[in-house]
Amino acid sequence: MKPGFFVKEALRSIRRNPIPSFAAMASMLVTLLVLGVFIPMVQATTGAANTVRGRVLLDVYMQRDATSSDIARVRARIDNNTPHVKKVEYVSKGQAYKQESARNPEAYKLLGSNPLPDTFRVTPDDPDNIGAILNSLAPRNTAGHRQLADQSIERVRNEKDQTDKILTVTKLVKWAMVILTSLLVLASVLLVSNTIRLSLFSRRREVEVMKLVGATDWFIRWPFMIEGVALGAIGGVMAVLLLAVGKVALIDPLSNDFALIAAPKTMPFFALAALLLGASVAVSAAGSGLSLRRFLRV
Repeated sequence: MKPGFFVKEALRSIRRNPIPSFAAMASMLVTLLVLGVFIPMVQATTGAANTVRGRVLLDVYMQRDATSSDIARVRARIDNNTPHVKKVEYVSKGQAYKQESARNPEAYKLLGSNPLPDTFRVTPDDPDNIGAILNSLAPRNTAGHRQLADQSIERVRNEKDQTDKILTVTKLVKWAMVILTSLLVLASVLLVSNTIRLSLFSRRREVEVMKLVGATDWFIRWPFMIEGVALGAIGGVMAVLLLAVGKVALIDPLSNDFALIAAPKTMPFFALAALLLGASVAVSAAGSGLSLRRFLRV
């Protein structure tokens, strides 16, 4: 039997059941639109989270009256007696004043003297090890309070708390999108399956006759499989076209003006389009196979 016969039968079945076919196609369209936005968003969020993790620092502020020997002693302690230290950057009070006054010149003009201390910015070898560095420079005493390891240190500030809050928010966004996408994929599978089931029901007499005259299961299945895949492919093509329009009309113009949009590195659009089309075919084929398997067992 020529492939054109199965394609013709599949198209005829779609015309017979326009409303269920449209519902399945629309469900696939919405699912792929969500995926098309979700995949770059996850990549951008993951990249941003990794960047934030890479910037986790521990600031060691010296006393205002710390001498050069105090600074050298604390530096030696950080370099030689503190575990998990990847890099130490010393920022003098003069450098700090110059940097901050450049950022906010009006505020610093009102100050009569430099209020900023000498600071060591400590970068851990792994963001998760910043607690070990904190415990070394400011260990807890028997009462549970932190006690500075050197009297010339004024305080030690841990940036990990703010970083953990950012990472927690990004994880929540990712999990919410995963759950939403999973529900939409499940809905698409069920709608395609229901569409194929309605097509089978409308042609049940014809299918029974074909089985009585010796038609194989796959001869019966092929038109319905093609129907499901065609619905998924149409929804996939429409989703890709809408995403392309959104990219050209919104994302590309905004990326020229907003560095936040242009900065994230995500997969190329053509690769994303190919992935979405493949997913549309796979999901619709799964829905068709689910319905056909149950029907032909009867």
